[in-house]
Amino acid sequence: MDAPARDKFEELFCMQQALNERIGVHTTGMSEEDQTKWLLNYSRAVSQEMAELIDSVPWKWWAKYQKFDAQNARVEVVDLFHFLISMAQVLGMSADDVFNAYVKKNEVNFKRQDAGYAVKDHDDSKHI
Repeated sequence: MDAPARDKFEELFCMQQALNERIGVHTTGMSEEDQTKWLLNYSRAVSQEMAELIDSVPWKWWAKYQKFDAQNARVEVVDLFHFLISMAQVLGMSADDVFNAYVKKNEVNFKRQDAGYAVKDHDDSKHI
C-alpha cells in the first residue's frame, strides 16, 4: 500500500536534501548571501527545465517535424520538482511549510476566482 501523499512529499524533501548535500550544497543555515546565490542558481535551472519542457511539446506552429514527447515532458516536470524543492529548502521551508502555504494560497486563488479576479490585491497573500 502506498504511503499517504503528505508522507511522500516529506520523503521528496529528504531525498532532495541528500542529493544536494552529495553535490556539496548544504541548504540549512545558509547566509543571506548564499541564499541569494542559490535562489538565483535554482531559478536559472528552473528556467532551463521549463525550456526543456516546452521543447517536449510541438510549439513551432510553422514546423511539421515536431512530435509531442510525453515521456520527456514527465521527466522535465520531475526535474522542476528537484529545483523547486531545493529553492524551498534554501528558504528554510520544510515539506509541511510548503504544504501549508500551498493550502493557504489555494484558498486565496479560489477567493480571487469567486470575486472575478478583476483587481490585483497585493495584500491578499501576505498572511501566507
